[in-house]
This record gives sequence, structure tokens and C-alpha cells, in this order.
Amino acid sequence: MKGIMQSWPLTVNKLIEHANHVNPTREIVTRRVEGHIERTTYRDIYIMAKQVSNALIDDGIGLGDRIATLAWNSERHMATWYGAMGIGAILHTVNPRLHPDHIAWIVNHAEDKVLILDKTFLPIIESIREKLTSVKRFVIYADDDTMPDNTLGAVAFDTWVRARPAEARWGDFPEDTACGLCYTSGTTGNPKGVVYSHRSNLLHTFIALNKDALGIGTQDSVMPVVPMFHANAWGLAFACPAVGSKIVMPGAQMDGASIYELLTVEKVSFTAAVPTVWLMLMTHLQENDLKLPHLNKVVIGGSALPERILRAFEEDYDVEVIHAWGMTETSPLGTLGTLPADLAEADLDQRIQHKLKQGRPPFGVELRIADDEGQTLQHDGKVSGRLLVRGAAIAAGYFRGDGGDVLDGRGFFDTGDVATLDEQCTMQITDRAKDVIKSGGEWISSIEIENIAVGHPKVANAAAIGVYHPKWDERPLLIIEPVKDEPPTREDVLAELEGKIAKWWTPDDVVFVDAIPLGATGKINKLALREQFKDYKLSTA
Repeated sequence: MKGIMQSWPLTVNKLIEHANHVNPTREIVTRRVEGHIERTTYRDIYIMAKQVSNALIDDGIGLGDRIATLAWNSERHMATWYGAMGIGAILHTVNPRLHPDHIAWIVNHAEDKVLILDKTFLPIIESIREKLTSVKRFVIYADDDTMPDNTLGAVAFDTWVRARPAEARWGDFPEDTACGLCYTSGTTGNPKGVVYSHRSNLLHTFIALNKDALGIGTQDSVMPVVPMFHANAWGLAFACPAVGSKIVMPGAQMDGASIYELLTVEKVSFTAAVPTVWLMLMTHLQENDLKLPHLNKVVIGGSALPERILRAFEEDYDVEVIHAWGMTETSPLGTLGTLPADLAEADLDQRIQHKLKQGRPPFGVELRIADDEGQTLQHDGKVSGRLLVRGAAIAAGYFRGDGGDVLDGRGFFDTGDVATLDEQCTMQITDRAKDVIKSGGEWISSIEIENIAVGHPKVANAAAIGVYHPKWDERPLLIIEPVKDEPPTREDVLAELEGKIAKWWTPDDVVFVDAIPLGATGKINKLALREQFKDYKLSTA
């Protein structure tokens, strides 16, 4: 016997429709790439999205066709998401920080028919135009007055949608229809495409709105600093319309001064980004003796959270920090570092130590750790194993079958991370499986070494990699990017580590570089560092 309930397919167009019905005048603030502030509302986004739908239909776009965007966070970009997804097309967010040849490969692999871009990325697309075999229409986010000269035959976005009808049939398809495509940079070989469904994105939205997850509401002013081309903007482009939060889009300006201006002027209460953004903001705050009068909560993810950022926000600025972990394949929220009930009244140091871990899975996400044979390991907070995940919004494979079968016999996805889980399922990443340093048959956590080293005030960034050692197979080499004015010494850095890690974990050497290479998502590019230092000779060897 089945329940006698209405059929209400979980399609993402319902989110912006709800915002239009319930919070039509709630403000959307965008810093345009030209630098000025543009103010719109959810009703404006809804109407613009319908016009995008009609523009796409007139260009021959239909169910399952891929639409690429190469763009910063903006109200136009958001309208494009809903306009494409609403008619059953697949919105493909392309990361502009990738190498142009990789962008060309991804666009061709996806067979994108329309490419919509911000003018800042015009030189990239013009340089690879002849390689883009599937794109039939180029659109630039601009109006007639700001439209740049180009060799693409592109049309200005405002011209493209102007005078289009504000009515289009949305959601006329099953809820498991694909609606989003994002290529992951965390795999070996060519990038692999993660295909989100309408259902998975709606379920992820419900997960995100949990109080112990993002927990935003109508009263919040939310600034998604994390770009919309990073794994669904961590779900915020869907969660905000669901509850009617004000949205503040920072556009291309991510420097400390620009972020601080929006935080204060727009009274932002909630924001999210990778640690490098908050390092820039902290520097600006400290250099100018500033405070954060409106900000209540910040979600930090993408890479491990340095303790000095956590302590600065919570102790100096009275801002709650939520350490999050996820990946493109998890839509992306996998765990969040909200406090369990038994730590609610704990002292600050205990809470800090818990929050430095990646946190616990919300309802809808299951975790376990296993050995190389797939056997489940003990959840005691000490034993490390391969981190496996399954749930309502977790990838079951890749676009076009790339990578083959990615699930184990129990339906779990191998994240490629090595982690511990305690009895309350608090997860702590100890390394990427491909980055772990294996010395004398034992594992050394490069992440833990890096996090402690970054705590030194003279260290801007740090990376630990394994280099060849004739006796121990590998030993740690610590690579330091110093602050510009006061570089530390080798002894300074090693002293920072002393007593905080096992002695045998201590790096055999420390080297200083002008800049540590970062990948397309702002994470340390360990592959480039291993290549750079592949012939490095340790003095201990």
C-alpha cells in the first residue's frame, strides 16, 4: 500500500518560484565586474530567469542540452542557472582558473552549445575559440553600453534577454533529470564531470538548511564569496532562495578591503569561502584596527582550517566559525564542524580543538573509514583509513561513464581522503590518499604539519611533501611561503612544530619559495611541488 499524498516533483525551479511568491522584494546585491553595485530582487531574478529560458529555447536549446557559464557570482549568473535548469537544460559551470587548454577540453567533452561569460574572461575564450567545436552561441554578461569588442560574434546578455516573454514552462520533466554539471579537479588524468539531478540538488538544499549545517534563514544577509563555479557555490545559490535570505554577490573583487566593505555596508550576517580569502580579510582587519559588527557566522572549507584563523574570528571578532568538508561529488556538503551537545559548555580550547576537525555529517550523509581491502575500521578517533561516503546527494558515477564504477559493494564512494572517525562520527582528514607521506611503512600527515606551520606569524603558506630517502623510503620536506616583510628562519619554523607532532614526523628539511603554487580551486598544488622537488636531496639521506 502506498501513501495517498500529492506528487510534487523535486525540481530546482521551485526554489526561485517560492522566492518570487514569498520574498519577492528581498534584495540581491551584486558588485559588477565594472566595479559598481547593482541592486535587484528575487522577483527580478525570477523574471530574468524566465527570459533566459526563452532566449535558450529560441536558440534551439532543449532537454539535456548543456549550457556553459564562465562567470563570477552575480544576479545575471544566478538567473542563468534557473533559466537553463528550469527548461531541463544542464547548467555547466566552468572554472576560469583552469589552464585554457583544460577549459577547451572540458567544454568540448561536455558538448556545450551555449557559453555565457563575464568580460574578464573574454581573452581566455578568444584564445581557444578555434578549439571549441560544440559552442554555437556566445553571450557576454554586459549591456549595450558595456559590451566589449570581441572576435566571438558574441551578443550582450541584456540584449539577448531583452523583450523576451516572462513566461516559460518550467519543470515539465522527472525530478531525476540532470540539471547541473561540474568537473572535478581532484582526480588524476582528465577532469571528470559530476552530474547533479534536480532531486539531488533539492535534497542537498534541505540538508544545507539544517540548523547544524548552514542554518540560514530569511533574516540573514548572506555573502557567498565561494564562487558559483565551485561545486554549486556550496549550495548557497539554492538555499538562499529557499528561505529568502538577502544575497550579496562580491563579483571578481576578493581582496580584504572589498570583502570588508560589503560585509559592513550590506550588514552581512553569514558568509562562506576558502581559508585564503579569510587570511586576506584578517590582514586588512588587523592592519586597520577594524571589527565585524554584523557578521555572525562564517563557513570555511576547501582546505584545512588554520588554527590562527579560527581563533581570530572567534576570540577577536566574536564570529562563529563552521569548518566544513566536502567535494564536487558530494554536492558539496559532507561534514560540518558544529559542536555536539556535550561540548556546548566546554571551555574555549576544547571547542577550538573540536572545530579544527572537519566535523560531523548532517542527516542525508553517511560516512565510514576502511582499509585498502574495504574492511570497515574502528571509529575511535585514532585509526586512519580511506574515507567513504554515501547519501542523498552523492555522485554514483561520472559523466559519460568516465572512471568506471566508483562505488564499492555497499554503495559507498571513495573520496580519496584518509581520515579518522570518532564514536560520534566526528571526522578529521589526515591527508589525501595520494599526498600522505609514507616513512618507514608508517603514515605522516602532511596536513597536520602544514596547519601548525601556518600558525607561525611569519609564514604565509606551507606545504609538506614526501621526498625520497634511501632508508625510510620517504621523509617530509616542508616548503614555506614567507610573509613579505619578515621571513622566518628554518629554526623558527621547526620550533613552531616542536612538541606539537611526533618527533619522527619532524621534516628533514625546510625550503623557502616566493609562492606556493595553487590549483584551480585555491588548494595547494602538491603535484606541481612534487615535480619541482623530485630531485631534492635531503641532508639526512
